[in-house]
Amino acid sequence: MSDDIAKNIKMIEFYKTELLSSLSFLYGAMFKGKNADDITDALTDMAMTVYLLSRRLGMDYGELDKHMMNKIHLQIIEGHEAERWYKDLSTLKDYISSREEE
Repeated sequence: MSDDIAKNIKMIEFYKTELLSSLSFLYGAMFKGKNADDITDALTDMAMTVYLLSRRLGMDYGELDKHMMNKIHLQIIEGHEAERWYKDLSTLKDYISSREEE
């Protein structure tokens, strides 16, 4: 049992490191004007790592999705800049909702 706890803690630390590494790579790629594939790769790594980290922290993926949808909805209501200026949150909400219908 304690071996399972130790392995879980080790994976949490690994995922935290992966998240920071991907963020660092993203910043570097944006700064250096790297191609879209490098930026997409970094963003994909970050999204995957967030899901994997949430699982190690005791959430299931659906719980994370539900919480994200609630947060998006709240930020739309509160008038977040991304929503006011570009409708980014509404677009994201619509996209996630359409995936759930598939």
